[in-house]
Amino acid sequence: MGYEVSLTVNGEAVRETVEARTLLVDLLRERLGLTGAHVGCDTGQCGACVVHVDGAAVKSCTLLAVQLDGCHVVTIEGIADGDTLHPMQAAFHQHHGLQCGFCTPGMVMSAIDLLNNNPGPSDAEIRRGLEGNLCRCTGYHNIVKAVAACADHV
Repeated sequence: MGYEVSLTVNGEAVRETVEARTLLVDLLRERLGLTGAHVGCDTGQCGACVVHVDGAAVKSCTLLAVQLDGCHVVTIEGIADGDTLHPMQAAFHQHHGLQCGFCTPGMVMSAIDLLNNNPGPSDAEIRRGLEGNLCRCTGYHNIVKAVAACADHV
């Protein structure tokens, strides 16, 4: 049995029929072709799948698509302004806050949420704010530098 879900994704109205068990990350990746949210663990531990739902960072592998009827979702694909990177994306690039790139979309989305809630975080607050995101390349030092640099310009 399918369920009709209507939501806004990156500013575009989306209407999809999904199974009750369809995860948000699967809807984004498999049905909408938005592959920036990565599936890293399927348990909500790694943060590679972070997106914003109604303005808050969430792990998209922990939400069923049917729960999001009427919601606004923003993915990493929706934060740039055309060819102009979002300031957080630019800071990650400038401060080498990425290595393999697998965790980067989730880190960026979590970092944006962090600054939305705490525009002037200390390094310790940045590290605490990103605790739900894992970087297997141990790039945390440069990630913290990137977030701090972005905070200085927001």
